[in-house]
Amino acid sequence: MNSKLENIFKEKIISVKSIGGGCIANSQKVKTESGKLYFVKQYAKSEIHRTEANGLKELAKANVIRIPKVIHQDDSILILEFIESSNQVKNFSEIFGRHFAELHKHTSDNYGFYEDNFCGSTRQINLHQKSNWTEFYFENRLLYQYKLAEQNGYVSTEMKNAFNHLEKEVHNIIGGSEEEPSLLHGDLWSGNYMTDEKGMPCLIDPAVYYGNREADLAMTKLFGNFGSTFYSSYQEAFPLPEGWEHRENIYKLYHILNHLNLFGMGYYGQVIELIRYYT
Repeated sequence: MNSKLENIFKEKIISVKSIGGGCIANSQKVKTESGKLYFVKQYAKSEIHRTEANGLKELAKANVIRIPKVIHQDDSILILEFIESSNQVKNFSEIFGRHFAELHKHTSDNYGFYEDNFCGSTRQINLHQKSNWTEFYFENRLLYQYKLAEQNGYVSTEMKNAFNHLEKEVHNIIGGSEEEPSLLHGDLWSGNYMTDEKGMPCLIDPAVYYGNREADLAMTKLFGNFGSTFYSSYQEAFPLPEGWEHRENIYKLYHILNHLNLFGMGYYGQVIELIRYYT
Protein backbone atom coordinates (compact mmCIF):
# COMPACT_ATOMS: atom_id res chain seq x y z
CA MET A 1 0.00 0.00 0.00
CA ASN A 2 2.85 2.42 0.78
CA SER A 3 4.20 1.93 -2.72
CA LYS A 4 0.79 2.76 -4.19
CA LEU A 5 0.48 5.85 -2.00
CA GLU A 6 3.95 7.06 -2.97
CA ASN A 7 2.98 6.77 -6.64
CA ILE A 8 -0.10 8.92 -5.95
CA PHE A 9 1.74 11.48 -3.83
CA LYS A 10 4.82 11.49 -6.11
CA GLU A 11 7.06 11.43 -3.03
CA LYS A 12 8.21 9.12 -0.25
CA ILE A 13 6.20 8.40 2.87
CA ILE A 14 8.06 8.94 6.13
CA SER A 15 5.36 7.98 8.64
CA VAL A 16 2.01 6.18 8.89
CA LYS A 17 -0.13 6.40 12.03
CA SER A 18 -3.37 4.49 12.58
CA ILE A 19 -6.33 6.61 13.66
CA GLY A 20 -9.28 5.18 15.57
CA GLY A 21 -12.87 6.37 15.76
CA GLY A 22 -14.52 4.54 12.88
CA CYS A 23 -16.23 1.14 12.98
CA ILE A 24 -16.26 0.31 9.26
CA ALA A 25 -13.00 1.80 7.94
CA ASN A 26 -9.28 1.57 8.60
CA SER A 27 -7.97 5.13 8.83
CA GLN A 28 -4.42 6.44 8.82
CA LYS A 29 -2.55 9.70 9.07
CA VAL A 30 0.17 9.67 6.43
CA LYS A 31 3.11 12.09 6.31
CA THR A 32 5.30 12.50 3.23
CA GLU A 33 8.90 13.61 2.82
CA SER A 34 7.89 17.21 2.10
CA GLY A 35 5.88 17.37 5.33
CA LYS A 36 2.44 17.08 3.73
CA LEU A 37 -0.24 15.23 5.69
CA TYR A 38 -3.02 13.06 4.28
CA PHE A 39 -5.98 11.16 5.74
CA VAL A 40 -6.23 7.70 4.18
CA LYS A 41 -9.30 5.46 4.54
CA GLN A 42 -9.90 1.89 3.46
CA TYR A 43 -13.31 0.19 3.53
CA ALA A 44 -14.21 -3.48 3.16
CA LYS A 45 -16.87 -2.47 0.60
CA SER A 46 -15.13 -0.89 -2.38
CA GLU A 47 -18.18 1.18 -3.39
CA ILE A 48 -17.99 3.24 -0.20
CA HIS A 49 -14.76 4.90 -1.33
CA ARG A 50 -16.52 6.37 -4.36
CA THR A 51 -19.80 7.29 -2.69
CA GLU A 52 -18.16 8.98 0.30
CA ALA A 53 -15.94 10.99 -2.05
CA ASN A 54 -18.96 12.04 -4.10
CA GLY A 55 -20.88 12.97 -0.97
CA LEU A 56 -18.06 15.18 0.29
CA LYS A 57 -17.83 16.88 -3.10
CA GLU A 58 -21.59 17.52 -3.09
CA LEU A 59 -21.47 19.09 0.38
CA ALA A 60 -18.54 21.26 -0.70
CA LYS A 61 -20.64 22.73 -3.52
CA ALA A 62 -22.73 24.63 -0.96
CA ASN A 63 -19.55 26.41 0.20
CA VAL A 64 -20.86 27.11 3.70
CA ILE A 65 -19.18 24.56 6.03
CA ARG A 66 -15.62 23.21 5.88
CA ILE A 67 -15.50 19.87 4.06
CA PRO A 68 -12.29 17.80 3.69
CA LYS A 69 -10.94 17.98 0.15
CA VAL A 70 -10.87 14.73 -1.80
CA ILE A 71 -7.32 14.05 -3.03
CA HIS A 72 -7.81 10.62 -4.57
CA GLN A 73 -10.39 7.84 -4.67
CA ASP A 74 -10.49 4.41 -6.26
CA ASP A 75 -11.95 0.98 -5.42
CA SER A 76 -9.42 0.32 -2.66
CA ILE A 77 -8.70 3.68 -1.05
CA LEU A 78 -9.95 7.18 -0.25
CA ILE A 79 -7.44 9.96 0.38
CA LEU A 80 -8.52 13.25 1.94
CA GLU A 81 -6.69 16.31 3.12
CA PHE A 82 -5.65 15.90 6.74
CA ILE A 83 -7.31 18.49 8.96
CA GLU A 84 -5.66 19.23 12.30
CA SER A 85 -8.26 19.61 15.02
CA SER A 86 -8.16 22.52 17.46
CA ASN A 87 -10.27 23.90 20.29
CA GLN A 88 -13.67 25.25 19.28
CA VAL A 89 -14.06 29.00 18.86
CA LYS A 90 -16.12 30.66 21.59
CA ASN A 91 -19.33 30.87 19.51
CA PHE A 92 -18.84 27.49 17.78
CA SER A 93 -22.40 26.20 18.34
CA GLU A 94 -23.96 29.42 17.05
CA ILE A 95 -21.80 29.37 13.92
CA PHE A 96 -22.42 25.67 13.35
CA GLY A 97 -26.20 26.02 13.66
CA ARG A 98 -26.30 28.99 11.31
CA HIS A 99 -24.02 27.37 8.73
CA PHE A 100 -25.95 24.10 8.87
CA ALA A 101 -29.10 26.09 8.05
CA GLU A 102 -27.30 27.65 5.07
CA LEU A 103 -26.29 24.18 3.88
CA HIS A 104 -29.95 23.19 3.85
CA LYS A 105 -30.77 26.14 1.60
CA HIS A 106 -28.81 24.38 -1.14
CA THR A 107 -31.60 22.53 -2.98
CA SER A 108 -32.44 20.20 -5.86
CA ASP A 109 -35.52 19.41 -7.95
CA ASN A 110 -36.15 15.91 -6.57
CA TYR A 111 -35.67 13.90 -3.40
CA GLY A 112 -32.77 11.45 -3.59
CA PHE A 113 -29.35 11.60 -5.25
CA TYR A 114 -27.70 10.55 -8.49
CA GLU A 115 -26.35 7.37 -6.88
CA ASP A 116 -27.06 5.04 -3.99
CA ASN A 117 -24.59 5.37 -1.14
CA PHE A 118 -24.16 4.07 2.40
CA CYS A 119 -25.33 4.96 5.89
CA GLY A 120 -22.72 3.14 7.93
CA SER A 121 -22.21 -0.06 5.96
CA THR A 122 -25.89 -0.28 4.93
CA ARG A 123 -26.82 0.65 1.39
CA GLN A 124 -28.89 3.84 1.24
CA ILE A 125 -31.32 3.95 -1.67
CA ASN A 126 -31.25 7.29 -3.49
CA LEU A 127 -31.61 6.43 -7.17
CA HIS A 128 -35.38 6.03 -7.00
CA GLN A 129 -35.74 9.82 -6.98
CA LYS A 130 -39.19 11.23 -6.41
CA SER A 131 -40.94 14.58 -6.32
CA ASN A 132 -43.04 13.45 -3.34
CA TRP A 133 -41.12 13.43 -0.05
CA THR A 134 -43.52 11.19 1.88
CA GLU A 135 -43.33 8.47 -0.76
CA PHE A 136 -39.55 8.77 -1.05
CA TYR A 137 -38.97 8.63 2.68
CA PHE A 138 -41.30 5.74 3.38
CA GLU A 139 -40.23 3.56 0.45
CA ASN A 140 -36.49 4.27 0.33
CA ARG A 141 -35.82 4.74 4.03
CA LEU A 142 -38.37 3.11 6.38
CA LEU A 143 -39.68 0.26 4.20
CA TYR A 144 -36.20 -0.60 2.92
CA GLN A 145 -34.87 -0.88 6.47
CA TYR A 146 -37.94 -2.84 7.61
CA LYS A 147 -37.41 -5.41 4.84
CA LEU A 148 -33.75 -5.71 5.86
CA ALA A 149 -34.90 -6.33 9.43
CA GLU A 150 -37.20 -9.08 8.14
CA GLN A 151 -34.28 -10.70 6.31
CA ASN A 152 -32.17 -10.46 9.48
CA GLY A 153 -34.86 -12.10 11.60
CA TYR A 154 -35.57 -9.06 13.77
CA VAL A 155 -39.25 -8.52 12.88
CA SER A 156 -41.69 -9.92 15.44
CA THR A 157 -45.48 -10.00 15.15
CA GLU A 158 -45.51 -6.97 17.44
CA MET A 159 -43.21 -5.02 15.13
CA LYS A 160 -45.04 -6.15 11.99
CA ASN A 161 -48.42 -4.98 13.29
CA ALA A 162 -47.04 -1.67 14.49
CA PHE A 163 -45.21 -1.00 11.21
CA ASN A 164 -48.29 -1.87 9.12
CA HIS A 165 -50.27 0.68 11.13
CA LEU A 166 -47.51 3.27 10.67
CA GLU A 167 -47.64 2.73 6.90
CA LYS A 168 -51.32 3.70 6.92
CA GLU A 169 -50.57 6.85 8.93
CA VAL A 170 -47.37 8.06 7.27
CA HIS A 171 -49.10 10.50 4.90
CA ASN A 172 -50.94 12.05 7.85
CA ILE A 173 -47.68 12.39 9.79
CA ILE A 174 -45.42 13.84 7.08
CA GLY A 175 -47.86 15.15 4.48
CA GLY A 176 -48.09 18.92 4.27
CA SER A 177 -44.57 19.52 5.58
CA GLU A 178 -42.89 19.28 2.18
CA GLU A 179 -40.32 21.86 1.13
CA GLU A 180 -37.78 22.01 -1.66
CA PRO A 181 -35.36 19.06 -1.35
CA SER A 182 -32.44 20.24 0.81
CA LEU A 183 -28.86 19.03 0.64
CA LEU A 184 -28.49 16.74 3.67
CA HIS A 185 -25.40 15.37 5.38
CA GLY A 186 -27.54 12.30 5.99
CA ASP A 187 -25.75 10.86 9.04
CA LEU A 188 -24.87 13.77 11.28
CA TRP A 189 -24.24 12.71 14.86
CA SER A 190 -21.58 13.94 17.29
CA GLY A 191 -18.94 11.67 15.75
CA ASN A 192 -19.43 12.94 12.21
CA TYR A 193 -18.24 16.49 12.62
CA MET A 194 -14.95 17.86 13.86
CA THR A 195 -13.28 21.16 14.65
CA ASP A 196 -10.69 22.38 12.16
CA GLU A 197 -7.39 24.11 12.89
CA LYS A 198 -9.19 27.46 13.26
CA GLY A 199 -11.76 26.07 15.70
CA MET A 200 -14.54 26.04 13.10
CA PRO A 201 -16.98 23.19 12.28
CA CYS A 202 -16.08 20.64 9.64
CA LEU A 203 -18.38 17.86 8.36
CA ILE A 204 -17.07 14.33 7.77
CA ASP A 205 -18.42 10.84 6.92
CA PRO A 206 -21.60 11.86 5.07
CA ALA A 207 -24.49 9.81 3.69
CA VAL A 208 -25.57 12.57 1.32
CA TYR A 209 -28.90 12.96 -0.43
CA TYR A 210 -31.50 15.66 -1.07
CA GLY A 211 -34.40 15.40 1.35
CA ASN A 212 -36.44 17.09 4.05
CA ARG A 213 -34.08 18.99 6.35
CA GLU A 214 -36.05 17.85 9.40
CA ALA A 215 -34.51 14.40 8.83
CA ASP A 216 -30.98 15.80 9.22
CA LEU A 217 -31.87 17.67 12.40
CA ALA A 218 -33.60 14.66 13.95
CA MET A 219 -30.43 12.60 13.54
CA THR A 220 -28.40 15.19 15.47
CA LYS A 221 -30.50 14.41 18.56
CA LEU A 222 -29.94 10.65 18.60
CA PHE A 223 -26.28 10.14 19.52
CA GLY A 224 -24.96 13.23 21.29
CA ASN A 225 -27.16 16.32 21.39
CA PHE A 226 -25.66 19.39 19.74
CA GLY A 227 -26.86 21.84 22.41
CA SER A 228 -29.59 24.46 22.56
CA THR A 229 -27.51 27.21 20.92
CA PHE A 230 -27.00 25.10 17.79
CA TYR A 231 -30.75 24.63 17.38
CA SER A 232 -31.79 28.19 18.23
CA SER A 233 -29.23 29.57 15.77
CA TYR A 234 -30.51 27.21 13.10
CA GLN A 235 -34.10 28.31 13.74
CA GLU A 236 -33.16 31.98 13.49
CA ALA A 237 -31.43 31.41 10.15
CA PHE A 238 -33.99 29.01 8.65
CA PRO A 239 -37.15 28.43 10.75
CA LEU A 240 -38.68 24.95 10.56
CA PRO A 241 -42.31 24.44 9.46
CA GLU A 242 -44.94 24.17 12.15
CA GLY A 243 -45.29 20.67 13.63
CA TRP A 244 -41.64 19.65 13.26
CA GLU A 245 -41.54 18.38 16.85
CA HIS A 246 -44.28 15.83 16.08
CA ARG A 247 -42.45 14.59 12.99
CA GLU A 248 -39.05 14.26 14.65
CA ASN A 249 -39.50 10.66 15.82
CA ILE A 250 -40.39 9.34 12.37
CA TYR A 251 -37.05 10.64 11.12
CA LYS A 252 -35.20 9.15 14.08
CA LEU A 253 -36.83 5.81 13.21
CA TYR A 254 -34.81 5.37 10.01
CA HIS A 255 -31.51 5.53 11.86
CA ILE A 256 -32.64 3.32 14.74
CA LEU A 257 -33.88 0.72 12.24
CA ASN A 258 -30.47 0.96 10.59
CA HIS A 259 -28.77 0.39 13.96
CA LEU A 260 -31.05 -2.60 14.55
CA ASN A 261 -29.86 -4.06 11.26
CA LEU A 262 -26.22 -3.22 11.88
CA PHE A 263 -25.87 -4.06 15.57
CA GLY A 264 -28.75 -6.30 16.54
CA MET A 265 -31.65 -6.61 18.95
CA GLY A 266 -30.32 -4.09 21.44
CA TYR A 267 -32.15 -1.47 19.32
CA TYR A 268 -35.43 -3.38 19.02
CA GLY A 269 -37.13 -1.69 21.98
CA GLN A 270 -36.27 1.77 20.68
CA VAL A 271 -37.68 0.87 17.25
CA ILE A 272 -40.98 -0.20 18.84
CA GLU A 273 -41.09 2.93 21.01
CA LEU A 274 -40.61 5.24 18.01
CA ILE A 275 -43.26 3.46 15.92
CA ARG A 276 -45.76 3.43 18.77
CA TYR A 277 -45.36 7.17 19.19
CA TYR A 278 -47.59 7.43 16.11
CA THR A 279 -49.84 4.42 16.75
